[in-house]
Amino acid sequence: MQHVKANGAEIPALGFGTFRMPGPEVLEIVPKAIQRGFRHVDTAQIYGNEAEVGTAIQQSGVSRNEIFLTTKVWPERYARSSFAQSVDESLRKLKTDHVDLLLLHWPRGSTVPLEEQIEGLNAAVKAGKTRHIGISNFNTEAMRAASRLSDAPMSTNQIEYHPYIDQRTVLETARDLGQSITAYYAMADGQVPKDPVLNDIGSRHGKTAAQVVLRWLIQQDGVVALSKTSTEARLTENLGIFEFALSPEEMQAIHALARTDGRIVNPGHLAPKWDEAA
Repeated sequence: MQHVKANGAEIPALGFGTFRMPGPEVLEIVPKAIQRGFRHVDTAQIYGNEAEVGTAIQQSGVSRNEIFLTTKVWPERYARSSFAQSVDESLRKLKTDHVDLLLLHWPRGSTVPLEEQIEGLNAAVKAGKTRHIGISNFNTEAMRAASRLSDAPMSTNQIEYHPYIDQRTVLETARDLGQSITAYYAMADGQVPKDPVLNDIGSRHGKTAAQVVLRWLIQQDGVVALSKTSTEARLTENLGIFEFALSPEEMQAIHALARTDGRIVNPGHLAPKWDEAA
């Protein structure tokens, strides 16, 4: 496992995501993922599976201290009156006294000022409830504002990132701020496995298109990739991305797949005004 260093955090470069993963599936696959070598698990309050994630970590046989655990506060809980309570609730469900990374899930969906949201994150750090803090789905303007307002450094911005979306502007801002980018939706809702360019690159390395994209992500400076599968065989396959490297020409060929309509996740009541492509 490689690690990405960002503002004091050392984040395993390949994480296991649990978005839209029902509780029974979490209990079935997450312990196996950890046993196979995953050391980074990502969940969120809104996923409704924090309790199962906590149980799965306990059942994995691997010490909690070896797992980099991320959760996210939902916008409806951003207010000073409910932020800390929501974090305590997450910790109870996750069966731990702290998480390694606590994120604001979306920049909109709440009338609470950003200053108050950041105050909640910093209070969680001071209380020992999280080791690191960050944001999710923020544009570059909000990334800079959050960094200015926070006493504790921001470690990541978790965003949609796959070959069909140009995120260079956000990446450059993250690097300027010392942050990482955590990429979700890496398979672009099933588009990746069918892509002829990605399959062609994969055939040269004896790898799948999915492995090529995960490798493309983590081969970029400061990028963490979240993978997700309910199939046990795919766990080993995903961890196989550390066994090969893409050439500069292959990296560029994948970047060239980006298009103006490549964004998939864009809920109007939660999303910011996205940055234009570089």
